[in-house]
Amino acid sequence: MTEEITGRDLSILGLFQHADIVVKCIIIGLLLASVVCWALAFEKFIRVWLVNREIRVLEKSSASASLPAGRASSLVGAVGDAARTEWAENSGNASSGEVRDRLEVAMRAAVKRKLKSIEQGLPFLATLGSAAPFIGLFGTVWGIMNSFTAIAQQKDTSLAVVAPGIAEALFATAIGLAAAIPAVIFYNQITVALGRASERVTPVIVALARTLSRRGVEGVN
Repeated sequence: MTEEITGRDLSILGLFQHADIVVKCIIIGLLLASVVCWALAFEKFIRVWLVNREIRVLEKSSASASLPAGRASSLVGAVGDAARTEWAENSGNASSGEVRDRLEVAMRAAVKRKLKSIEQGLPFLATLGSAAPFIGLFGTVWGIMNSFTAIAQQKDTSLAVVAPGIAEALFATAIGLAAAIPAVIFYNQITVALGRASERVTPVIVALARTLSRRGVEGVN
């Protein structure tokens, strides 16, 4: 039995193949979660980049005192549609200051909805970043328990008996960390990027609302 254990394949694939079924399920689950994490992060980074590009369009529109036009699904289109709708509903029976405040509120709400849609999925990254190390640690503890059980059954305390099982157990922790570290990094980076985008667009909305309230939506198209 000792010779069989000594000759066991200790490669990554070998460790997985010889691992306990519980450890295997944990490893597979963490690997799938890691794939989802990378796909989700890639999608969020693309959307944040698009939002920043649209904010540049809004900045140019604010500088040129014009109301931007765009697809309804885009930030530019959402802001423009919100301003036009608010102007059509309330411009005739309110003062310039009231119209400005209402336009600003409407456009801020459109921006908030857009940024909120990008935030969907971020709780998964936060949960994975905090939970994955402990899930991997559970697999490690389970594997080490099996290793000590093997020692008791074989009545052999040599390192050759316990080492493969411990290596398999530690593999689960390594996978847990490999899933958690990118999730934490991606969550922090995306959250910071969205916060900066929100801060960047705020003065643009204020400037657009001021211009529209003075000249009118129709006058700046």
